[in-house]
Parts: sequence; C-alpha cells; structure tokens
Amino acid sequence: MRLLAAALLATLPVAAQAQQPAIFPTRDVTITYRATGGPQGPMNVAMAFSAATGLMRIDVPGSGPMGAGWVLFDHRAGNARMVLDQQRMVMTMDGGMVPGGGGFRPSPEARFTREGSDRILNTACTNWRIEDRGNRARACLTDDGVMLRAQPENAGAGTLEATEIRYGAQDPARFTVPAGYQTMDMQQLMQGLQRQGQRPPATAPTR
Repeated sequence: MRLLAAALLATLPVAAQAQQPAIFPTRDVTITYRATGGPQGPMNVAMAFSAATGLMRIDVPGSGPMGAGWVLFDHRAGNARMVLDQQRMVMTMDGGMVPGGGGFRPSPEARFTREGSDRILNTACTNWRIEDRGNRARACLTDDGVMLRAQPENAGAGTLEATEIRYGAQDPARFTVPAGYQTMDMQQLMQGLQRQGQRPPATAPTR
C-alpha cells in the first residue's frame, strides 16, 4: 500500500492551474500498473477512476497479515480510506497522513517542467518533472489526464507504469465502502499509540 500511494501521490500536485496538465482523468477509466521497487517485489496494481465523483479506487494485492485491500481516494474532499474486506474494517486518513506527503492539493510554490513526449501502450503522453513540498517526481500524462508512468524521486517510493488501459463506465458500487464495516481513524490511532509508546498492531481488530 505504501509503495503505491507514494508513487501516485507524488504526482497529484499537477492538478492546479490551467497551464499545467490535468492529473485527474476526464472520463471513466481503469488502468493496470506494474509497480516495482517495493519490498514485496514487482506487483500488478489496478486503478479505477470515476470522473463524475472524482473518486479513485486502487486495488493492491497483499501477502502480509493484513491481507489484500483497497484504497479509496477522494481528491475533492482531500482524504482517503483504506478498506480491508477480510477484517471488515475501514481506516480513514486525511491528506497529510497519506504516504507521499503533502496531501491532495498543490501548493502555490509547486514547480512544473515539461520534458518532451513519449508513447506508452501506443498512447501519447507528455513527460513532466514535478516539485512540490519536498516531493520530486517525473510523470507521463495523457491529454485527458491519465497517468501512464510515475517515477518519484523519494527514496523507496518505487515506480509505476501502465500495462493496460480500459475506458468505460464505472460501477458506482465499486466506489462505495460496504455497510457494517468497523471504522478507525488512522491519525487518532497513531497518536494514541505514540502516547503509550507502542507500535501499531500487526493485525487489525475484527468485529
């Protein structure tokens, strides 16, 4: 989860002003990425975007005690939720808590440098170098806001490159957290554990 979030969020500040490229797709799309550089080795990651709601769902396979899960990013609200179906649990995070730093909105000091063009999956994209709030990355973005490659410079962030793109209407149910899941606030949990001098639990509580 941390590898994917850092790689994606390092590119999110691109969304600000008219003369800069859009990071959010302008139509519904599902993209499969190959993620590399993490401790678990290369993995496939699925991202789905709903243009009507501005919600992004990221599904990541997992092999640890928490198992697989998915993250629902709400760019408009500036928050995210990590959903663990096996544990029937949701962990809420504000923008500042998400790995990659800085939250979801660009700062006035963000700098963008165009570095030519490329083609990935026979799809044209523009290379951009992005610097904002201590984060530096390169990303290749299509004219309709689809990220085809992300290469953060943050240590240990890894890289993402698209291996499949599918445009088409999204099922709203895939962007809805199931009812009855236990909700935990990640920030409050971490603050409480720090006060007690403890580490986060290896596994999540279940109902």
